[in-house]
Amino acid sequence: MFYHLTGTVTDVEPNLAVIDCGGVGFAVNVTANTMGRLSRGAQAKLYISEQIREDAFDLYGFGTIAEKRCFEMLLAVSGVGPRAALAILSVNTPEGVSMAVLTDDEKALTAAAGVGKRLAQRIILELKDKLKKQAPELFLPESTPYVPAGEEGHSKLADVTSALTVLGYSRAECTAALRGLDLENLSLEDAIRAALRNMMK
Repeated sequence: MFYHLTGTVTDVEPNLAVIDCGGVGFAVNVTANTMGRLSRGAQAKLYISEQIREDAFDLYGFGTIAEKRCFEMLLAVSGVGPRAALAILSVNTPEGVSMAVLTDDEKALTAAAGVGKRLAQRIILELKDKLKKQAPELFLPESTPYVPAGEEGHSKLADVTSALTVLGYSRAECTAALRGLDLENLSLEDAIRAALRNMMK
């Protein structure tokens, strides 16, 4: 089982990179975001997700462990195959996917080629609870503090905190950004935006 590949980028094509590892060239399917990090002749490290079928053994590579985890999370949704997951992560970051799910933003998901409204709705339906509970564990280093849904006794507070930690903010930063916000009278999306504005001050 491959965890990551480190080697020289010898070829790049749309959504495909060839990584030379000790004289063996591995063809790796990549997102547009990861492709933007690669250049022919340069060293690269890609985290690998293997997709094995009867007639194929495909490698999918990602510039960050967060992108790999998000890809595999998307594959767990019924109807989402590797191509659709790759397309979603080519127009969204892992953080963007989590924000889209948490805020019911179908348009962010349907912006991906081959992803229609029904599939976007299914992704949101199947992943929202999982993201509320596990998003920081999926996308951030294990040492990063997070607040599971419901721990604060206020679901919206937990949801906003979860969304912010997915974006990389610490528990202390989240607490400071949320101080003074009227969460009861703000939608989840507006609360997240207000907290992010506070982060920028």
